[in-house]
Amino acid sequence: MTNHTEVAIIGAGIVGLAHALAAAKRGLQVTVFERNPQAVGASIRNFGMIWPIGQPTGMLYQRALQSRQIWTELAPQAGFALEECGSLHLAYRRDELAVLEEFVATLPADHQAKLLSASEVAAQSPAAITANLLAALWSPTECTVDPREAIGKLPVYLTTQFKVDFQFGKVVNQITYPQLIAGGESWTADRIFVCSGADFETLYPVLYATSGLTKVKLQMMRTVPQPNTWRIGPSLCGGLTLTHYSAFAHCQSLAALKTRIETETPHFPKWGIHVMMSQNASGELVLGDSHEYGLNPDPFDRTEINQYVLDYLKQFAQAPTFEIAETWHGVYAKLPGKTEFIAQPEPGVTIVNALSGAGMTLSFGLAEMGMGG
Repeated sequence: MTNHTEVAIIGAGIVGLAHALAAAKRGLQVTVFERNPQAVGASIRNFGMIWPIGQPTGMLYQRALQSRQIWTELAPQAGFALEECGSLHLAYRRDELAVLEEFVATLPADHQAKLLSASEVAAQSPAAITANLLAALWSPTECTVDPREAIGKLPVYLTTQFKVDFQFGKVVNQITYPQLIAGGESWTADRIFVCSGADFETLYPVLYATSGLTKVKLQMMRTVPQPNTWRIGPSLCGGLTLTHYSAFAHCQSLAALKTRIETETPHFPKWGIHVMMSQNASGELVLGDSHEYGLNPDPFDRTEINQYVLDYLKQFAQAPTFEIAETWHGVYAKLPGKTEFIAQPEPGVTIVNALSGAGMTLSFGLAEMGMGG
């Protein structure tokens, strides 16, 4: 017996869920195949930040804002917490301030980011250290979810609201359009989307090998809940983050900042460390992270990387407790120089992969584009 669905999606991480939503909203019959009993990859191993400020102005920033809008609509419907907290980039050194000033000077008129003084930061954030703070970049567009909660509840919502069929624990081991084999069962589909890196790697190994993709391993931490319902306010990051996100890449003053970091603290670029802090609805702080590149990520975490993160964090952030409850690592796909990898290995089949660590920020907008809207 062969089952049929209009849209087959392989992978129940954020990219797959975004495409399932976009297809289902258009009235299509959708089936999602996930090799694990639940999503356990990079989609639940991140800050939970929806982070438009990290995207360059233009198409990607607008895609991020579209994704943000979808997140804010989904949260109350699907029953997961979302905080429209905004973000602060804190500058304590002159070279960091120079990048922020250049960035703000190049923003379009309708962009909402702006510079704040130390006193203005203190009014917004009890977590930001304002001693010796020169200025901060404030952006109101950033949101925070707990990715474990959101990625867990979205399949339930999609099932009840749109009758999306989730086939958990079903490995897709063959695609010959329009047929696919999942868990030993035969299916046909009008459109097939491969949204899982692990499945892309096994289903189309030759294309994967020639795609130029690499993998990125990150290390992260989570604290115990903060006492007395203490909240950090906006998500926080320091000067290192200016060297990480493409939103700041056009700033000519960035070169001097990078040179100083490489000279003073070479371990930061060595391990791809930039430091951010978010907080979930349970009051836990999520801290990180690092970036190790290569097709075969080291399965063993490095204690010194987590210590580097904590030591740097405590230069710009304070909290009642930094007691660590959990540490972990995640691995995601990246296509150097690109924001995503999209390919059609055969008619009717689309691979969507390598959102390069911005899956929570860009997936919903990318899926809307892919589904024709």
